[in-house]
Formats: sequence, structure tokens, C-alpha cells
Amino acid sequence: MSKIMDSCFSRLPFLGRFQLIRLFFICYILYAFGVRLALLSHSWSQIGHSPLTVGGIFLLGLFYDLVTAAYFAIPIALYLAVVSHLFFVSRWQRVVLYPLGFALSYGLVFSALAEWLFWDEFGVRFNFIAVDYLVYTHEVIGNIRESYPVSLFLAIVGVVVTLLFLLLRPRIEAVIALVRQQGRSVSGLAARLGAGGVFLLLPVLLFFAVDGSFAGSVFANRYEKELAQNGIYQLFSAFRNNSLDYATFYRKMNEKAAFNGLRALLATRNSRYVDDNPANIERVLASGGAQEKRHNVVLIMVESLSAEYLGAFGNTAGLTPNIDALAREGLLFKRLYATGNRTVRGMEAVTLSVPPTPGQSIVKRPNNAKMFSLGYIFRDKGYDTRFFYGGFGYFDNMNAFFGGNGFEVTDRNNLSADEITFANIWGVCDEDILGRALREFDRSASRKKPFFGYVMTTSNHRPFTYPEGKIDIPSKTGRSGGVKYTDYAIGRFIDEARRHPWFNNTIFIIVADHCAGSAGRQELPVHLYHIPLIFYGPGLIRPGVNSTLASQVDLGPTLFGLLKWQYRSKFFGKDILAADFTPRAFIGNYQRLGYLEDGYLAILNERQGIAQYQVAGETMQDTVLVPVSENKVLSARAICSYQGASLLYQRGLYRWAPEDGHSRINQAAGTVF
Repeated sequence: MSKIMDSCFSRLPFLGRFQLIRLFFICYILYAFGVRLALLSHSWSQIGHSPLTVGGIFLLGLFYDLVTAAYFAIPIALYLAVVSHLFFVSRWQRVVLYPLGFALSYGLVFSALAEWLFWDEFGVRFNFIAVDYLVYTHEVIGNIRESYPVSLFLAIVGVVVTLLFLLLRPRIEAVIALVRQQGRSVSGLAARLGAGGVFLLLPVLLFFAVDGSFAGSVFANRYEKELAQNGIYQLFSAFRNNSLDYATFYRKMNEKAAFNGLRALLATRNSRYVDDNPANIERVLASGGAQEKRHNVVLIMVESLSAEYLGAFGNTAGLTPNIDALAREGLLFKRLYATGNRTVRGMEAVTLSVPPTPGQSIVKRPNNAKMFSLGYIFRDKGYDTRFFYGGFGYFDNMNAFFGGNGFEVTDRNNLSADEITFANIWGVCDEDILGRALREFDRSASRKKPFFGYVMTTSNHRPFTYPEGKIDIPSKTGRSGGVKYTDYAIGRFIDEARRHPWFNNTIFIIVADHCAGSAGRQELPVHLYHIPLIFYGPGLIRPGVNSTLASQVDLGPTLFGLLKWQYRSKFFGKDILAADFTPRAFIGNYQRLGYLEDGYLAILNERQGIAQYQVAGETMQDTVLVPVSENKVLSARAICSYQGASLLYQRGLYRWAPEDGHSRINQAAGTVF
């Protein structure tokens, strides 16, 4: 490494003190190369092995590394441009340069370790999830401390940084000595400002000329694309692109045509629209004359419960005996897909019944109160509505979202000390929060009030710790233990509920927020959105298996269909059990928006493009997406759904009480279907 640095150090032409920037560029490129090589080795089986592919990863990666280094060089360039010649060659210079060099080295080595751990967990470079980790430092730092040997890691980082700094120190001294030898002639104010201005102007130009989408246009394989990126660049890009305006970045159509198409997609035999305004998707759903039912409803959203963990989907490890029993005795939906890969996406889909609009989930956006939600519909029917979360509900804005959309919120802050038997950084164990929910349901029943309880579990989350002695897998040994303990907690909750008088009048729903992993070769790996949905209610729900392709957004409308409710709806979801239900699913991430129907997947990207694929096998294995020519009808349905959802949210039209009773649409009507 020393020889490589010396060779580069002697050949690249930087004037005087600005050779320190050259030194930084060399160090950063070597650092980024090492990180990319390590991650590539980790994912070798997931990428193509041709020289063109591997070479492309490193060449495009080098480009992003240079761009990132240019941004990092800004404070160095400012310092070098401002500091006078006398100070730069003085002894006091070391007081600034040495700590700066050590801090920079420590930051890079620590970042390399963080990238490795993040890649191991998510299979991607830093993204929106990493941004959230920086925002919610208490939970994240606590999670890291409970999951990894932090002291050992920090000690290793310290040793590596010390060695690197000893390697860098002679080169820093060589620059200072060179500047001292050259004298003021190359260190005058004009020369310093001129040279510094170049390094300050470069990142400004790069800001407008470069974004993170280049890799996506070069590589179809998701791992290859991520490897070609730069993690630190992606982190700041995620900050910058926290919100994406659909009209700016995605393919769209005439607004009136989009709304008319959306209304056609949402129409059903038992519904009628309240008016002819194309932008108003509110409709009345009739119960067909049947008497409405007032069953209690308990919805348990399980953290990271991929379908592949259940015996009902072929798993033979015996991780979910209790949930499998509920699947046998209840109604199991075998082809349901999550809308995203974060908890807030699952909450958004189930609570609001909307597809995943680009950028952050609505749960985390401002002005997300009084949305058209399950909470308000249940309240309108006279129900007590409660949201239960074992962690601190400020995380991911859960308290504000649920509290503003028709729910009374209970989180860790509301639990007394004697209600908590076990807790980790993410929250109390699932038994504890389900136990609290049970007591709240008793209170509602004692007042003869029907209730809707929404419980979000936490135990199936790293660090996968839970009370010892509950299951045959020791705590903190991995995902399998997390899954099995959550299953145990749910089984115990159901057993306890059977002893309560309200049990026979209650429908229990088990659904996942998202899958355990989101990394796959494709941009939207279909199988990594496959989750279970179970409706269980002895004497209320006829046992069976439904194999219709459906989405998380369909949960609420399907429940209301079973309850025979007549209600007003703005939901994008529909009753899966209805005779005229059209099988389809929405899947997406922060930028890609997918529409799955009849074995074909349309993906809208943030460069106004659309790609279509035939899905070769929706199995527990990595699905294969075979590119096909564009089907205009499939594209139109995808655009109508996502463009319509984005417009309704932006204009305040997807609210329980709309801010604007009509839409100002002046464009000419267009034909969609």
C-alpha cells in the first residue's frame, strides 16, 4: 500500500499545499476500493462473473468514489485556501492537521465497518433506512450495542486508524516541508484562493450533473448496481431525495384521464361513486341488504414475518406452530404481497389502503393527520380504536400518525414497571404488549363497546432477544429465534383470549408488515414481498385457503366485506373475496413502483421510464423477471394507480374530511382503457 501511495503521490500534479487534497483523494479511492471489494466478495454468488460485469462495477464505482471525494474535499480546500503561509509552515499547523487526519481516518474506517454490517443486514448500500438510523439514534445505537460486540469493534477500528495515521504522517510532513521550501511564491492569497476555488467549484458542478441513477441504467442486477454505488454518496442522496414528486420524476398521463382510469379500476358491482368528479374516488359500498355485524377485531402486525417462515407455506423448521394452527383453523390468504420493505410501508398500506407513493411513507410525512383510515371508519361505526406498540412510538412518527388518524395510542411510555417483564432497545417483548392489549380489550368489553385493536410486534427484530425459557431457541441467536418467540407470544395471547367472554365475538387478523429481507438480484424481487394474511374467528370465519393474488391494501376492504358493512370508501384496496375482485398487487421501494398482475410486473422508475417483466415463478426462491415488450394496458393501470395516489395525497383529497371538496382539473379528458 505504501508503494502504491508513493507512486500516485509523486505523479499527480497538485500545487504546493494542495497536495494534501491529492493525498486525501488517493486515500479515499483506496478506502472505497477496499470496501467495494469486500462487499463484492460477500455477494459473489449473486452477481455476474464476466470481466465486463466486474470491471464495470469497479469502473463505475471509481466514478462515484471520485465524486464523493470531491464533496469531502470541500472543508480541506476551504482550510488550505484560508490559512496563511506562516501558519501553514509553523509548528502549530500540526495541531490542526494531525487531529483532522486522525478524525478523517477514523471516520472512513468506521464507515467501512458500518457499510459491511448494513450490507449484511439489507444487501444494499446506505439508503433511506440508514437516514432513519441517524435520526433515531437512541434505538439504533442501543440496537447496535445489543447486537454486536461494540467495544471490540471500536478497539479494532482504533488500531487500524492508528496504523493508517502512522502511514499518513510522513506524507503530511513532506507537504509541509515542500511548501516551506517553495516559500511564499506559491502560497500567496491569490494563488490559494484560485486553487481552492477550483476544488470548491467542482462539487457544485457535480451536484447538478450527477445523481445516483446512473448505476441503475447500466446494471439490471440489483447487487451489481448497489456494488457500483458509493455508500456515503448514497447516504447523502437519500437525505436529498427524501421526497420525490411523482409528476416530476415518473411517467404520467393527462390528469383527468388518470383519475378516470383510477375510478374504473376501483369500481365494483356493489359500489357507486358519490359524484361525477373524476378526482373524487369516494364511493359508497353496499352490503347487499345483509345485516351488519359488530364483531370485535384484533389485528396483529408481525415484524418481518416473511411467508417463507410459516409451515403453511412449506417451511419444515417448525418455527410457527401457533400461527400455522390459526392458518389451518382460519382463512389463509396464500398470495398476498406487502407494498414495501419497511414497517411504515406496511402500516400505510393496511391503515390507509394506498399504494406506496415515491419517497418516504405517508406515516413519516408532515400533514398526515385526518387521512381516510381504518381508524376513522371503525370509530364511525361506534368502536373503540387502539394502536399498541411495544417500543417508543415517536420512532418512525408512529404516535403522531396513529393518534392523528382515529386511534388511541399505547406505547412503551404507557406501560407501568410491573407490566414489563422483558425489554430490549426496540421495546418490550411481544408477550408484554399483547398482555396490555388484552387488558384494554377487557375494559372496552366491560363498557359493552366493540373494539378494534391494532398491535405492532417488535421481538422479531435484531438483536432478537426475548425472555429465556419460552422456546427451545436461546435468545440472541438470530432470526429463527425471533420468529419462534413471536409465534409463541401470539399463541399464548390467543389461548388467554379464549378465556374471555368477548373471544367468541372477535375476529383475529395476523399479517406481516414486510418480509425479513429486501435484497435480491432484481430491482423489485417479487418473492421478497410475499407475506401471510390470516383471518381467524371460530364460528365467525369459515376456514379455508384463498390463493388469489392480492395486496396489503386489500386487508381492510376484505374485512369490511366479511362484516357486511355499508360504508363510504376512498380506499385503493378491494374485497379479495368479492366475485369481481381483480387480482393484482402493488410492490415498491423508495423509488421503484411496481404493479403486479396476471404474472407480469410493470416497474415505474424515477427517470420517467417503465419496464415490464414476466414473473417466472412466484416461489420462495429468487424469482426471475424476464423482460418483455410493453403492454400499454398494464402500464396505464400502473400509472393510474400511482399517479392518482400521489395527486390525491398532495391535494389533500385523501382525507376523512377533505380540505377541498372538488378538484380543479382543466385538462381535456383522455382515454385510458
